[in-house]
Amino acid sequence: MKKEDKLEYILDELRKRYPQAACSLRHHDQLQLMVSTQLSAQCTDRMVNIVTRELFKKYRSVDDFADADINVLEQDIKPTGFYKNKARNIKNMAVKLRDQYNYTFPAQLDELMKLDGVGRKTGNLFLSEAHGIPGIVVDTHVKRISKRLGLTLNDDPEKIEYDLQKITPKESWIELGHLIITFGRDICDAKKPKCESCCFTNICDYYKNTQKKASPDK
Repeated sequence: MKKEDKLEYILDELRKRYPQAACSLRHHDQLQLMVSTQLSAQCTDRMVNIVTRELFKKYRSVDDFADADINVLEQDIKPTGFYKNKARNIKNMAVKLRDQYNYTFPAQLDELMKLDGVGRKTGNLFLSEAHGIPGIVVDTHVKRISKRLGLTLNDDPEKIEYDLQKITPKESWIELGHLIITFGRDICDAKKPKCESCCFTNICDYYKNTQKKASPDK
């Protein structure tokens, strides 16, 4: 099966299974979206939403984050992990947004990535949610599952992003990320995938390999 046909099949099946798939980070404006996205690195969206419930009551504006006491901010976001780096990036991002960008987030990926803590994954997620600009978010779920299903041979997230762009209609880029991420959380876990509940065992390289390993040598 060609990769384009496989991708179309995957999208069709995931649309049926997860018709409401969407970004699960709770936010009410672009600033909250950006902060939540940065906090989500190496952390579950569930934990981020718990932390930001109080965080966004305390920090309501760009100035609030820019002028924050770094030690206090670290403690406010500590449950999300890597809190020292995250606090520094969020504060520096807010300072730069205020002083260099007149409080307005850029709507171009290259420009957005000049802000502290913003890589391709964060930038693509922000632009897709804030502006509807097509982008493929390659997080740990997308990286893992796209390899398991044979959509890419690469390990580098940027190369995986380009591989998926080549075989995915542009109008489905945003949807693809939401669907695969939801599928990863529900079925295709990193350590204990629920293969018995999966509808892709017929096209899954990972499943085929595990079956071969489980079969006795002849």
